[in-house]
Amino acid sequence: MHVTVDVKGEGTHEIDLEELEERTYAGLLREVDLSPHEVSVLVDGRPVPEDQPVESDEVTVLRLIKGG
Repeated sequence: MHVTVDVKGEGTHEIDLEELEERTYAGLLREVDLSPHEVSVLVDGRPVPEDQPVESDEVTVLRLIKGG
């Protein structure tokens, strides 16, 4: 299965899930050089845990912003 990972404001990545060692959302994040500690992963507009197996072919990634 191919997964489209849309990192908002940074671009879109096409990833072949079959080529990943870890087929979780955390595995997808590693593939696009992001840490689960700095982003939220959304499927159909809802957050998903990074340790959950990938079940969607479209994923949105939002960077978390700190500051005051």
